[in-house]
Amino acid sequence: MKRKVCVFTGTRAEYGLLKPLIDEIKSDHDLQLQIVASCMHLSPEFGLTYREIEDDGFIIDEKIEILLSSDSPVGICKSIGLGAISYSESLSKLHPDIIIILGDRFEAISFAIASIVSKIPIAHIHGGEVTTGAFDDAFRHSITKMSHLHFTSTEEYRRRVIQLGEHPERVFNVGALSIDNINRLSFLSYDELEKDLGFKFKQRNLLITFHPVTLEENSSGKQFKNLLDVLDELENTQLIFTKANADTHGRIINKMIDNFVNKNQNKAIGFTSLGQLNYLSVMRAVDAVVGNSSSGIVEAPSFKIGSINIGDRQTGRIKAESIIDCKPQKDDILNAIKTLYSDEFQQKVNKVKNPHGEGNTAPKIKEIIKNCNLSNIIKKEFFNLNFDM
Repeated sequence: MKRKVCVFTGTRAEYGLLKPLIDEIKSDHDLQLQIVASCMHLSPEFGLTYREIEDDGFIIDEKIEILLSSDSPVGICKSIGLGAISYSESLSKLHPDIIIILGDRFEAISFAIASIVSKIPIAHIHGGEVTTGAFDDAFRHSITKMSHLHFTSTEEYRRRVIQLGEHPERVFNVGALSIDNINRLSFLSYDELEKDLGFKFKQRNLLITFHPVTLEENSSGKQFKNLLDVLDELENTQLIFTKANADTHGRIINKMIDNFVNKNQNKAIGFTSLGQLNYLSVMRAVDAVVGNSSSGIVEAPSFKIGSINIGDRQTGRIKAESIIDCKPQKDDILNAIKTLYSDEFQQKVNKVKNPHGEGNTAPKIKEIIKNCNLSNIIKKEFFNLNFDM
């Protein structure tokens, strides 16, 4: 009898990371793939990105709408509650043998709650990481404590999951799934990107991805305005914006992007969703990723380009030497851009090594999920660090 593996996805970016693993599961004759798509995937405002999943040839077993029109703290909390209700109903229909959850978002913790109450084991990807500027941090560690198999992207993150009381035999350092995409995809050329996306590359090119800093009160708009003020002063630079996720106050940032692009159509273009191929192809073609997205931390170093990481949203993550940290203030951002284009930094970037692995992560995860003993895995004991590791 095939083992039923249910993959949960709530955002375009998360699906892009999961796709190599979904491919592995689908192609394995001993596994039955199930997909639950929710949250941003089903929102017209965020591009109805569930279509990308179907266009890739996958069947979505359950489409579950939980996202409200409000991105206030109250609205997000209501979405979490609606998710727990709706996900539990879907799990009772699907009866999966194991769940796969990646990351740390609010819809992910909602799905984890429904899974653990339904007595379904959880395999968690990208646990052990730290992002002190966002409440995703608390969500991620909470999902770790609800999960039964753990797949981390570095050895330090593996040790942190064990520090949370998880048994070392169930915690695996496999590297980042996103590196698999970089190794597998056939990227679009400059000409193809210009034709498909409708813009022209300039002498300098920057990919801008900025998300709300959810643990800071009403700061996201002010921080993003400082960034836009700096970008407005840049000459002969093409600015490619991707919009924020459905986080608290994310719509503020998206409206600011629309206004900036409308006023600067000669040098700026914005996208609700580029899709994984276009996004990574653009990243490969630009000089740097600018903002506070994890993609600037995890994927960008593999392309030998710089990242300007603004503010505290990603504070605590392991970073390559190609990452330039700066405060969310105009002078600091401007100095970071000057550093980016300096000869000294460019020479360093060409030699950088990505600390999140070299790929082949999806086959490793699939084999462990396929062959692990799931009987009595739900019952966990707290692993005490006084014992041998």
